[in-house]
Amino acid sequence: TFLGVLLSLPLGFFAAKSHAPNGFFYFSSRGLIAFCRTVPDLVWAIFFVIIVGLGPLAGMLTLLVDTIGFAGRFFAESFEEVDSGPREAFSAIGATDSGSFFSVTLPASAPSCINTAMFSLERAVGSSVILGLVGAGGIGMLLEEPMTWHNYSEATTVVLTIFIMLVIVENLSSRIRQKIIT
Repeated sequence: TFLGVLLSLPLGFFAAKSHAPNGFFYFSSRGLIAFCRTVPDLVWAIFFVIIVGLGPLAGMLTLLVDTIGFAGRFFAESFEEVDSGPREAFSAIGATDSGSFFSVTLPASAPSCINTAMFSLERAVGSSVILGLVGAGGIGMLLEEPMTWHNYSEATTVVLTIFIMLVIVENLSSRIRQKIIT
């Protein structure tokens, strides 16, 4: 998820019409983000299991691509929503596009980007349940065996543990957002 968020930032920059240096970068970035977002996690997981084999690497790649599709779109929209006045003022005094991005756009869109990054983490934890069920590593691997052997008491324990973990991640994410944004 961390790598996906990092890769999504430059993709989001180029996918924002107000920041893309030309149409090629804009349409290429938008297309890549849309492709990553369009294909469901389960399909990505199966694809990566076929490519790299069973295990956590397939799950990591799936979460990476899913995060790029999700975060890239929201980063681009966040960058486009920033008022163009300060950016134009920076350009008028000779700032480069990258300079105005790092001085104006990124700080103005930081709260939205942080929210997107934290929500991406929450989604990744939830997605890891499904990924484990198809052999791509993740929490779901713990659930697969008790379900296969009809050991429903153990399966219930795993499901409740996953639920508690998701609640903890959601609360931590909320606290991190509050600390950083305020």
